[in-house]
Amino acid sequence: MEKTCSLLVHFDKGTPALANEIKEALEGNDVPAKIDGMKNAIMLMLNGETLPQLFITIVRYVLPSEDHTVQKLLLLYLEIIDKTDGNGRVLPEMILICQNLRNNLIHPNEYIRGVTLRFLCRLNEVDIIEPLIPSILANLEHKHPYVRRNAISAISSIYKLPNGEQFLVDAPETIEKFLSTEQDQSTKRNAFLMLFNCAQDRAINYLLTNVDRVSDWGELMQMVVLELIRKVCRINRAEKGRYIKIIISLLNAPSAAVVYECAGTLVSLSSAPTAIKAAANTYCQLLLSQSDNNVKLILLDRLNELKSSHHELMVDLIMDVLRALSSPNLDIRRKTLDIVLELITPRNVTEVVLTLKKEVMKTQSGELEKNGEYRQMLIQAIHSCAIKFPEVASTVVHLLMDFLGDNNIASAMDVVIFVREIIETNPKLRVSIVTRLLDTFYQIRAARVCSCALWIIGEYSLSLSEVESAISTIKQCLGDLPFFSVSENEEDADSSKKPQQASSITVSSRRPAILADGTYATQSAASETAFSAPAVVQGSLTTGNLRSLLLTGDFFLGAVIACTLAKLCLRLEEVQPSKVEVNKASSNALLIMVSMIQLGQSSVLPHPIDNDSYDRILLCVRLLCNTGAAARKIWLKTCRESFVKMLSDKQLRETEENKAKAQVTHSQPDDLIDFYHLKSRKGMSQLELEDEIQDDLKRATGEFVKDADDANKLNRIIQLTGFSDPVYAEAYVTVHHYDIVLDVTIINRTKETLQNLCLELATMGDLKLVERPQNYTLAPESSKQIKANIKVSSTETGVIFGNIVYETSNVLERTVVVLNDIHIDIMDYISPAVCSDTAFRTMWAEFEWENKVAVNTTITNEKEFLDHIIKSTNMRCLTPSSALEGDCGFLAANLYAKSVFGEDALVNISVEKQADEKLNGYIRIRSKTQGIALSLGDKITLKQKGGS
Repeated sequence: MEKTCSLLVHFDKGTPALANEIKEALEGNDVPAKIDGMKNAIMLMLNGETLPQLFITIVRYVLPSEDHTVQKLLLLYLEIIDKTDGNGRVLPEMILICQNLRNNLIHPNEYIRGVTLRFLCRLNEVDIIEPLIPSILANLEHKHPYVRRNAISAISSIYKLPNGEQFLVDAPETIEKFLSTEQDQSTKRNAFLMLFNCAQDRAINYLLTNVDRVSDWGELMQMVVLELIRKVCRINRAEKGRYIKIIISLLNAPSAAVVYECAGTLVSLSSAPTAIKAAANTYCQLLLSQSDNNVKLILLDRLNELKSSHHELMVDLIMDVLRALSSPNLDIRRKTLDIVLELITPRNVTEVVLTLKKEVMKTQSGELEKNGEYRQMLIQAIHSCAIKFPEVASTVVHLLMDFLGDNNIASAMDVVIFVREIIETNPKLRVSIVTRLLDTFYQIRAARVCSCALWIIGEYSLSLSEVESAISTIKQCLGDLPFFSVSENEEDADSSKKPQQASSITVSSRRPAILADGTYATQSAASETAFSAPAVVQGSLTTGNLRSLLLTGDFFLGAVIACTLAKLCLRLEEVQPSKVEVNKASSNALLIMVSMIQLGQSSVLPHPIDNDSYDRILLCVRLLCNTGAAARKIWLKTCRESFVKMLSDKQLRETEENKAKAQVTHSQPDDLIDFYHLKSRKGMSQLELEDEIQDDLKRATGEFVKDADDANKLNRIIQLTGFSDPVYAEAYVTVHHYDIVLDVTIINRTKETLQNLCLELATMGDLKLVERPQNYTLAPESSKQIKANIKVSSTETGVIFGNIVYETSNVLERTVVVLNDIHIDIMDYISPAVCSDTAFRTMWAEFEWENKVAVNTTITNEKEFLDHIIKSTNMRCLTPSSALEGDCGFLAANLYAKSVFGEDALVNISVEKQADEKLNGYIRIRSKTQGIALSLGDKITLKQKGGS
């Protein structure tokens, strides 16, 4: 058995002091040298040295010293030395120490008395303590609170010793009397804490006698009172009514810590609306008054828990929660928005959106470096509100469209996706959105945002003026054609010259100019002729945005421009009576398309046009040259129908998720229900009555029923030894978030008594044993329950292995029974989670650990295989079911989960059906930590065959 240690000091092993040097320092008269000598001795002993020769030196030369620091170090030295022999008897030389301790306890200096009393708190040897008890009790009446406080702590520690009650028979009574006269808050707290631990009834009696004065007690004392109330009410729930009044009175305490604990205690004890409102209000006030970001995050967690269990009551506090957005920390803002979005109702949505709108305007100031990211969060929040409550969209959509040209591309993407959804769901806003989009289109700088905006323009420009304005805006942003021109010298030159040779490129650029009357006009910059090797012509803010992006080689955008122009020309045929105008627009569009193909095939850009974009532009050219009725229907109607279907699928998924969340557990048909109308209400306050009603309602709806199913418990029992072993052992494994509890049952199958039986465990992976094993004696054919706690520090498959060691009377050596290994499953730590496609792609690009598992399964259906992997890995499929429908012989899906430690697990499945009906492909796992990637890979490899 290892010794207990109550002291820990950092020790630099570089140059340890020698025992002889320490001895010389202690024997001299120099006090600083003595202090250094004592410190070195203590550090050496804490690191395994015994130094037995020093004891007599210390007794002779250190014990008589009057220096306070030396005396303090002497007590630390006495704390760590062995005070007993091998049989547990106190060493005879400790009598010298005992006399010194008694002298210290009656010393005229209060510091010496106080530190000695503190030392006695950590002393377990009854033989040394017993003669000192009268002196300890006498210190309760010392004039200095420091001495009285430590005297109480010493009495409390002695009382808790195995036979402590025999030495201090009337200690609780003495402390109760002491409490009534003591004035010092810290001493009172120690005294009350002792009663709380050693004589709970007396502590309760004292509390109830002084109910009116609780609010005047100090912070330390109030914290102990709350701890006592929690303990009492857990044991006896019927008593909680009278204690809740005390908690409510403490909600006005000046200490933030007390107020926070009060709110937590109220929530854990009562479900009465008054109590929950009081707790929630307290959390909101603390959220505003506390400056520490960690405190704010904890408070938001508490409010989030209240939101889950008392949603209706939290709705009224939505504006108070929103005030937390004033914090500059992004994590706090993100958490606040997450809570608020789930509390929105038709009643408060206008007020919330107005606040979010003000916050968006504040981000334009550009003072903080993370304004872009915060703006993105606000845009997503407004988007969510506008989808749930379309009536608020009109108030925000035009403000947000100012951010389409935002430098933060993610933020601009969120705006354009929001606009795309609103223009479909709010038909009344279509005309104004299209007009505004065409006005601000030239400001957009990102290719992805341009692509989405062009799709919106192509789909929703319906009237003649809109179509004409859309075509002219696109032409203006593309600038003059052609996109490049080759000088005459170059054309006349020998065509066999290598393309790497210098060529002359002329770039024409257009920029809006402001005329005298304040209107915009487009002016062409003078052609710039540059003699250089063909290179990318970088666009600048002065040229049209589409032209700039095309000249960087973005031909996917070129294909989108071609499709948009094709749609606009087809729609122009329907709304423009003049055929001449239609033909003119079509020929202009064809010229643009051909120019883009010409640019893509020239040597001006370092990379030629890709095949997909080339085919798409060519398709648009063919469409405008020869349009059939079927093609017209596909381009003008089917595209929109697909988008509408996508939106309705998304809405349906969200509705189903909300329904699943809203489901509550119901009680069994034969459970008892109390009818509170029939109860006596005599002497009950309004709060107690509310509390009773809520408890009854909870009982009726099954909220008091434990989630853990007893049948599932049996599945978690692991047999550790065989039936023929002399000792049979089995373990029930309970996995809490950060720790594992092994409940091991050991049965002695022999007719002999097993002595010094010890369950020795060891761990592999990120698991750590919390306590050392103890020795037990097991009678013949009897059993013993042993609990072992193991801490978990990361999501990784761990292994616990060990053995049972014991002795019997007729065999001299120890017998060892080796146990089966216990494998801790990663599935206990990860749970399905949701994230947006954008967030998934960002994480996929960032995470450095990847594990690639080849598909090897007996399952022949792709969808069935995906469902099997989802079930085996406890992950959520992010790919919508509509995208997985149909039978095309291949399937790609993204899965996502989060661990209890906040780590993300990303999985991508890509499978294809071969000619022989077998599935082939890969499962890729990515995460920030190696543990998840490897453990999930092992799990998938094990389970993918299709077995149980």
